[in-house]
Amino acid sequence: MSEATADSRQSSIRPLDYLAIDEVLSDEERDIRDTVRSFVAKEVLPDVAEWFEQGILPRELAPEIGKLGLFGMHLTGYGCAGASAVAYGLTCLELEAGDSGVRSLVSVQGSLAMYAIWRWGSEEQKQEWLPRMAAGEAIGCFGLTEPDAGSDPGSMRTKARRDGDDWILHGQKMWITNGSIADVAVVWAHTDEGVRGFLVPKGTKGFTTQDIHQKMSLRASITSELLLDDVRLPADAVLPEVSSLKGPLSCLNEARYGIVWGAAGAARACYEAALDYGKERIQFDRPIASFQIQQQKLADMALRVNRSTLLSLHLGRMKDAGTLRNEHVSMGKLNNVNDALDVARNARQVLGANGVTLEYPVIRHMNNLESVVTYEGTADVHALVVGGAVTGIQAFR
Repeated sequence: MSEATADSRQSSIRPLDYLAIDEVLSDEERDIRDTVRSFVAKEVLPDVAEWFEQGILPRELAPEIGKLGLFGMHLTGYGCAGASAVAYGLTCLELEAGDSGVRSLVSVQGSLAMYAIWRWGSEEQKQEWLPRMAAGEAIGCFGLTEPDAGSDPGSMRTKARRDGDDWILHGQKMWITNGSIADVAVVWAHTDEGVRGFLVPKGTKGFTTQDIHQKMSLRASITSELLLDDVRLPADAVLPEVSSLKGPLSCLNEARYGIVWGAAGAARACYEAALDYGKERIQFDRPIASFQIQQQKLADMALRVNRSTLLSLHLGRMKDAGTLRNEHVSMGKLNNVNDALDVARNARQVLGANGVTLEYPVIRHMNNLESVVTYEGTADVHALVVGGAVTGIQAFR
């Protein structure tokens, strides 16, 4: 091959797609990505800083997301799109580039609540809930975490016992996204038969919620406590296809796969803000991006954003091929959220004092990521999962 031919195949460096990752996506994947990016630009970015400041996420956003087919988009049937894992991942990336709270809404709805019903529910339960949830007409939440049971869900205290044909459910769940706006809660509890999942519709006697306030992170997201005071449920409220921790853990793995991609989106948003600001901000008669110390920060951000995106894409291809293991997802979340935190903190320094205002997205993403690094498995736990995989020794069992 001549040098001229080789040169003709080389494209110029694009700062926002340094490794030309766009080129390895299919046309369909790019179309889905671009559709979600446009939605975020139109429906999220103009108002999300105000939502964050007020601590709200408008319920009206859900039907608009439903119209795009993003709720449960990786599931098949029942009004779900049946999209690929990569397409779902790209969606999570673009949503979290808007805000972690919006991606959390979609993740909890599709990968936790809907997936639990789709994977472990009866046909009647699927027909009752999934089409409405896919359309955004009904919202779901996922009740697993408790005040004293976070990283160790097996120690949950919520219990369910049989009473004739009915079940009596009693306990408390904490840090539940969508809790107070949910039309149905998927609640996990210990029973004499093992860990079972229950569908608890809003308004059921004995079932109440209260929102968690004074959060400094994930403010554009509804986070609630679920209180279950001897809630009586009919026999058909239980998810029939699972009676162990395999049920909720399978849902968590679906959700944290989306987080792998979402963290890359938050990192990209911070990098873009820092790059734009660095080229526009003039100090000492020069753009601050012309100084070596700022270029070092921007280079590190570009590295982490591209590394995270490539890792997400590789895991997505593995998931579509059926070769993805839970341990692979743990490595993805561990790397990508830590990378995103580093990008956000560096970007905040590039922006100086402006970096702490909601006029720019950086401090909002930085605060959100402090929750993302903890939920769906803390960084410490995922490090132990990876450590156990490479040594064959489980450190926390």
